[in-house]
This record gives sequence, C-alpha cells and structure tokens, in this order.
Amino acid sequence: MSGDLVFLGAGNMAEALLQGVLHNARWPRERLVVTDIVAERREKLAHQFGVRALADNAAAVRGAALVVLAVKPQVLLGVLAGIRAALPAEALVLSIAAGVPTGRIEAALSGAARVVRAMPNTPALVGCGAAAICAGRQATADDLAVAERLLGAAGLVVRVAEKDMDAVTALSGSGPAYVFYLMEAMLEAARRMELPAAVAQPLVYATIKGAAELIQQQGLPPQELRRRVTSPGGTTAAAMDVQDRRQVMAALVEAMLAAHRRAGELARG
Repeated sequence: MSGDLVFLGAGNMAEALLQGVLHNARWPRERLVVTDIVAERREKLAHQFGVRALADNAAAVRGAALVVLAVKPQVLLGVLAGIRAALPAEALVLSIAAGVPTGRIEAALSGAARVVRAMPNTPALVGCGAAAICAGRQATADDLAVAERLLGAAGLVVRVAEKDMDAVTALSGSGPAYVFYLMEAMLEAARRMELPAAVAQPLVYATIKGAAELIQQQGLPPQELRRRVTSPGGTTAAAMDVQDRRQVMAALVEAMLAAHRRAGELARG
C-alpha cells in the first residue's frame, strides 16, 4: 500500500506492532507515524524506532493508507470525530480498541469507511501474540489481508465473524491473565514448600512455555498429554484429584464465560 501507516495511540500494543512491522520490513520506516497525547510516550517511540511522532491526530492521518486505532475504547469516539474530516477516503481503518463494534466506528466516520476490527493480546510485545480479525460492512478481502499481514508481524492471526469477537476477547484477549494467575498459584505453592524464588521462578516460567511448545509440536489434545503425565497413584494424580474435588476446571470455564458476558456488555455500550 502507498501512503503512511499511522498509529493513533502509542501504548504497548502500538509499540508491539511497530516493532514487528520494522523487524519484518513490512512498511518503510519513513512512512510510519505515531500519535499520543502524552509527549513522553511520543518521544520514546520516535527515539526507539526512528518514526514520526505527532500530537495532532488529524494532521497525522492526512497522508494515511492505513490507520490503526490504538486508543482506549472510552476515548475512541472523540478521536474518530477529530479525524473524520481529515481521513483520506481510500484509507483503511484497523481498530484494536477492545469491545467497539465496526458499525459504531463506521457510523462515527460518516458510514463509508473501510473498517477491520482486531482483538490482539499482550504477548504481541514479544512477537508471540494471538489476534483475531473481522471485517466491517465496507471492508474487502484485500483489507483483511492487509490487517492480517500487519498483525502477523507480532504473532498468530485468525479470521472470525464479528459475532465471535466477544468470545475471542474472553479467550485469548484476556487469556494471558489466566496463565499469569496459574503462575502466581505455582509460585505461592513453591513458597509454601520453601523453595527459593530464584529457583522456583525459572522452573515455573519454563514449565509453562515448555507445555505450550509441546502441545503445538505434538498436535495432541490437552487431555491426552495430561493423561500421559498422570501416573496412577503418583504425584500428578494427587494434584489432579484436589483440582477435580475443588472443581477448578468448572471455575475456570465459568470465569471465561463471565469475561464473555462482560465483553458483550461493553460492545453494547
């Protein structure tokens, strides 16, 4: 695409995508622009990546081919109102604002904008993100491919229908927090077993990372891999027995369903 790639908002996700784009040479550096209301944040990204950093959103989008909406959902409509008159008719809009439907963005941009909505997650900061994308009413297959290429610079990308975005938010958008919660529990158990933190932390982190790598490489369902490590009468079986009695799996499922319900509430405004 000819034109600028503009990030409105210079938070962690914008930083992750910028890093991925530059690392994979997916956009010329001189055509990259970021904006933010916080001067320190603009200066940090300008220095770190050698991109243009502006305070004026409308000025930033005037030469845009692709605009990434990377601001908080509660300020998004105000940002859209500020760029509506300056946004080129041919520019693609990619929103990573959680919970905001494409229809609301289209309406705020006078109805004709091509909008793709995405739900990325924070491991994009280390190139291991998981994102889902869906098309608005005006977006084309080529627009989805552009969004896929951009987000793919920071990890996995899948395409879904917009009706599934709330579920994606609950599953992978919030998902890293579930894993961190498990890590917290493992580290607390290590503390109670009087295992030094300097020993416990790398063991826990490597265990989580190794389990994810193992299931991806072997292509087996988690139930099967869990069965293989659970010897009858052994230590893992003792742990699984407690989790079954305490209904840990049911609680985790209900927690994600609660996240799904909340995502729907936020999407409805």
